[in-house]
Amino acid sequence: MNKLKYLFVAGLLRIAGKLSLASAQRIGKFIGLLMWKLQLKTREVTEINLSICLPELSPTERADLAKESLISTGMTMLEIPLMWEWPVEKCLDLVRETEGLELIDEAMADGSGLILLAPHLGSWELAGLFFSSRYKMAALYSPPNMPEFEDYMIRVRGRLGSELVRGDRRGLVRLGTILREGGVAGILPDQSPRGKGNAFAPFFGMEVKTMTLVSKLMQRTGAKVLITYAERLENAQGFRIVVRKTEPGLDSKDSVAATTALNQSVEQCIRDIPGQYQWEYKRMRHRPPGEINPYNPDRVC
Repeated sequence: MNKLKYLFVAGLLRIAGKLSLASAQRIGKFIGLLMWKLQLKTREVTEINLSICLPELSPTERADLAKESLISTGMTMLEIPLMWEWPVEKCLDLVRETEGLELIDEAMADGSGLILLAPHLGSWELAGLFFSSRYKMAALYSPPNMPEFEDYMIRVRGRLGSELVRGDRRGLVRLGTILREGGVAGILPDQSPRGKGNAFAPFFGMEVKTMTLVSKLMQRTGAKVLITYAERLENAQGFRIVVRKTEPGLDSKDSVAATTALNQSVEQCIRDIPGQYQWEYKRMRHRPPGEINPYNPDRVC
């Protein structure tokens, strides 16, 4: 059954991968509007997150932003097959503008490794391809629920030599080795971490479980850190790669101070283009013990 499911999913990806960027974004916009119109769970979670994170917005502004975010998520869903199925050169041609690339050269000038944080903002798949085309790079990932799909994912994401590293103990050791050798490690910093490597820190004012991995890697390897995203331009014109400095204190040995700096760094990028953030992710579901789960007010964490 899993084999058949994989063949079905892989077939859909190949079909979607034949679309142009404009066609993929039009279909994605339709899917996003459908999620909005049908009052699906994704819309409910998006609206809850926006009410928590951006309370300064009026109800009308939040509704407009929720709609924009779902449209963006729909576009992302249709853009991923392009990033996986298109020739690499065609994908890289989508990068029309860049900002802050000099920060990477400055950070690595002394031979230090670099941790590139890439939140779920804009096209993180394109950002990964772009940087793996320029640097010796490894990216942390969690294996998919469909084992057959893992080999495909590793192959398409590693087309330019990028090494995909599982988020287990062996994988983290490998990530540390790459950073000590002066390489680049890509990490998605805005997921709820599993296991013990976490601390509770404010994210848009709400205490949530946050990964301590970044600060530990910095302490162990001497790596530096920057944050990046690929902003979607209007009218299917392509994308703009943005690289920014992170908030100070990310390498602190105080886990709360380090994770607070991590979340603040992510927040600053989200505030730049809030409509392109993946607001439907239940980031607030893991809170300190005794706190209410905002997605299910009848339950406490």
